[in-house]
Amino acid sequence: MHMSWTAISIRALAALAMVATTTTAFAQASAKPKKESSVTVYGGYRFGGTLSEATTDATIDLKSDSSFALAVDIGLDRQTQLQLFYSHQNTALTSGAFSPQVNNFALTLHNYHIGGTYFIEEVGKGLYVVGGIGATTAKPELAGLNSETFFSGNLGIGWMVPLGRHVGLRFEARGYGILINNNSAMFCSGGCVVSIKGDALYQGEALVGLSIRF
Repeated sequence: MHMSWTAISIRALAALAMVATTTTAFAQASAKPKKESSVTVYGGYRFGGTLSEATTDATIDLKSDSSFALAVDIGLDRQTQLQLFYSHQNTALTSGAFSPQVNNFALTLHNYHIGGTYFIEEVGKGLYVVGGIGATTAKPELAGLNSETFFSGNLGIGWMVPLGRHVGLRFEARGYGILINNNSAMFCSGGCVVSIKGDALYQGEALVGLSIRF
């Protein structure tokens, strides 16, 4: 009789284990996909770009320099986020076609983009691609000159390393394309400082960012 009750107890425990396993699997399958949002502050280095002077065809170089950026990523599902992206670079235009007074013409670039981030595995870790479109405002540091705003976009690839539940480290490479009207004068106010020939300006950037995740 003792052995019989033991056998019944074993069978009952096995049945309970099967029910618990099935319930857990069902709960996991029916759970909502994980979402994650974040705010990231970046420091980086942006590599210049080149244009051509409209009348002489001389090369106009955009100086490579440090940059910083801020991204707000809003979780949509377990792999995708909507991204609001702002980046900033202090740079300068240089060319043999410029006069000594104008050469090394200081300029600040402000990029305002909306786009998205897609994680290959799961949001918050590993490889991801990122991109956005919007506008770039080029603001001359010389007093009295007007700023110029152009349509622009960015595309990049990155790797995120989780440093805990609410912190992460991002490594990114981004490329920027800024559309510029062909044969146009820029930074005018009673006269124009730069006259360029070309359709677009391209830049590359390496970034490291610290993310607050929630």
